[in-house]
Amino acid sequence: MAYWLFKTEPGTWSWDHQVAKGDVGEGWDGVRNYQASNNMKAMKIGDRGFFYHSVNEKQIVGIVEVIEEYHPDPTDKSGRFGMVTVKALKPVKKPVTLADIKADPQLESFALVRQSRLSVVPVTDAQWALICGMAETGV
Repeated sequence: MAYWLFKTEPGTWSWDHQVAKGDVGEGWDGVRNYQASNNMKAMKIGDRGFFYHSVNEKQIVGIVEVIEEYHPDPTDKSGRFGMVTVKALKPVKKPVTLADIKADPQLESFALVRQSRLSVVPVTDAQWALICGMAETGV
């Protein structure tokens, strides 16, 4: 299993929206960056991800699971980009802010910090375990 972070603007697509989709989940559409798209191409069913509210909140608020691998994104008229489908698994008990992440020297190489503009980034096993501990997820 691999781990990821999915970044979204809560005013556009929030954790509550994701939860409301239930087990059918929702396609992670609208990604138009090749590196973020390549990250999604690497995803497999069952991979897990942090659900991160960007903009004003800048915090991890939940955990999602990939339920459908990379497929065409109907919002991309050029046909160059695709998407994965994710479903909400559970909220975190304690949101982990970007400031919390930046304050931990063990996370200085985390892609969220190094490549802050990417909407989909990989998370290493060690980073996943550390952030899950910070978030009190019990995962």
